[in-house]
Amino acid sequence: MLRGLTTITFFADDLTAAKDWYTELLGIPPYFERPVAVPTAYLEFRIGDYQHELGILDRRYAPHGAGDGPGGAVVYWHVDDVQAALDRLLALGAKEHESVTHRGAGFVTASVVDPFGNILGLMYNQHYLDVLGAGGAR
Repeated sequence: MLRGLTTITFFADDLTAAKDWYTELLGIPPYFERPVAVPTAYLEFRIGDYQHELGILDRRYAPHGAGDGPGGAVVYWHVDDVQAALDRLLALGAKEHESVTHRGAGFVTASVVDPFGNILGLMYNQHYLDVLGAGGAR
């Protein structure tokens, strides 16, 4: 039934600031922007080994019940060095949500709250590397 990650959507009150912050973090501009009106209502980055989509939606268009503060599921992105990734995010103005945590069996996690109130998870995950090394999902 669930076949793979397609898009993760974060919310921001200031899409221009979110665009600038994530462009700096990721080192690429968004590949897609949807203006419903001026200013932009939605933008999207394709990132990582599988070109997963990270969308940022103007909070005015968030689904009913979406909170204003950090909450909900934490989506973890594989990184090769959790501490280095955490340090970079903190230097860019994110706030620590969960410090580096060794979970056993080689799994390491941490998370931050971005300047727009979204939780961004970091994980070193050997399974991710094994799937990538085998040529991707089967």
